Amino acid sequence: MATGNGTTIFALSSGALPAGIAVLRVSGPEVRNVLETIVGSIPEPRRTTLVPLRGQDGGALDTGLVLYFPGPASFTGEDVVEFHVHGGRAVVAAVLGAIAAVPGLRPADAGEFTRRAFTAGRLDLTEVEGLADLIQADTESQRRQALRQASGAQRRVIEAWRSRLITARAMVEAELDFADEDDVPDAVSARAWDEVRGMAAEIARHLDDGGRGERLRDGAEVVVTGPVNAGKSSLINALARRDVAIVSDEPGTTRDLIEVRLDVDGYPFTIVDTAGLRDAEGKVEREGIRRGRERAAAADLVLELADVTVSSAPPLSGALRVGTKVDLIDSASERERLSSAFDVLVSADTGEGIDALLARLAAFGRERMEPGESALITQARHRHALSACRSALLAALDERLALELRAEELRHATDALGRLTGRVDVEDLLDVIFRDFCIGK
Repeated sequence: MATGNGTTIFALSSGALPAGIAVLRVSGPEVRNVLETIVGSIPEPRRTTLVPLRGQDGGALDTGLVLYFPGPASFTGEDVVEFHVHGGRAVVAAVLGAIAAVPGLRPADAGEFTRRAFTAGRLDLTEVEGLADLIQADTESQRRQALRQASGAQRRVIEAWRSRLITARAMVEAELDFADEDDVPDAVSARAWDEVRGMAAEIARHLDDGGRGERLRDGAEVVVTGPVNAGKSSLINALARRDVAIVSDEPGTTRDLIEVRLDVDGYPFTIVDTAGLRDAEGKVEREGIRRGRERAAAADLVLELADVTVSSAPPLSGALRVGTKVDLIDSASERERLSSAFDVLVSADTGEGIDALLARLAAFGRERMEPGESALITQARHRHALSACRSALLAALDERLALELRAEELRHATDALGRLTGRVDVEDLLDVIFRDFCIGK
C-alpha cells in the first residue's frame, strides 16, 4: 500500500451510488490548490460552506457543501477537504474528474486515509482496528464493542500498563546502575516487582475472558446436526426466515455445509447446516458427514436435532437438544414427556418453538459474548501480544535469574505492549490490518 510521500489522495468516501448525498474526500499538500481550482477560494476552516463547484474550464459541476480542515488538526494530520455533493453517478464522476485533473493528485488506496491518520499519530493500531470493526459491524453488540475500541478504551488500558511498566523498569535499572549510590534505596526494585506482579495478575484476568471479545467480533458458530430427515434444513430456513437450504424428504439432500448469518437480539451468530448423520454409501455424502462432524467439534454451540415422531440416539454431550416436527404430536401427555427429553421443541412448518429457540441463542449470547465495559481482547493478535507480555512479566519475577536478565524480560514485556498499539515493530502488520478497509476510509 502506498503511503504519504508528499502525495495528495482523493476518493469517494460515502456509500454506493446513486445516493441522496455523496462525500468526496481529499487529503494532502495540494488540498488548497484543489479548493482554489474547484471552489475559487479557501473557505473558513471547519465551517460548512455552500458553494458552486466548477471544473478547470469554468463549467458548472454542482452546488455543494465544502468542509476544510487544515492540518495537523484533521483526521489524517494533513490538510483535508470534503465535498458534499448530490449523489448522482454523473455528478460524482464530474467532480472526481475535476479533482483528478489537479496536478499532484492520485486516487486513494483502500484504507489509506486511516493509514495516514495512524502514521501521523492521530490513531493507534487498536483504534484503527476498532474503526474497521465499526464499519463492518452487523449487530448492535458488535457496534458497541467496536465503538469503545475506536474511541480509545483499549488504548487507554494498554498505555496505562505501559506507563507502569516503564516506571518499574526505571526502578530496576536504578538498582542496577546506581546500587552503590547513597540516594538509591536498597529495596528500590522491590516496589517494582510488586507492580509487575500486579500487572501480570491484571493481564491474566483479561486473558481469562472465555474469548468473549473475539466471539462477539466474529460471531458465535452454531452447528446444526442430527440424523437424516430430522428437519435441519427446514429449521435453518425458519431461523433465517428465507429459503437458504434445500428441503426434501429424500435422505442425504444436504451434502455440503451451508452457513447463514443471524442477528439474534443484537448478538451475531453463524448457523451451519450439516449433512444428516447416517451410514452413507456415496463418497460425496460421506465427505459431507465427515466435515459436519469436524465442524461440530469446533463449534461454540451444537444444536442436536431429532424428529420427535421417531426414536433417536442419546443426545450429544454439551449439545442443545432440539425436538423437531412437534406439530405432529397431538397428545398433551406426550408433549409433556417430550418437554423433559428435549431442551426446546420446535416446528419449522408452524413456527412453534422458534421464538423459544431464538431466546436460548440470545441467552447464550449474553452469557458468552457480552463483553461489558472492560473488554480488551477482540482479535487473536491482541491475545498473542498480551500472552507474550504476561509470559515476560512472569519470567522477570523469577528471583533465580540475575537482575540484568530480569530487566531484559521487562523490556520484552514493554515491547509486547508496544506492538499492540503500534509503537514498535509493526510494519509487517500494517498491510494486513488495512487491507479490509473500504476505499475512501
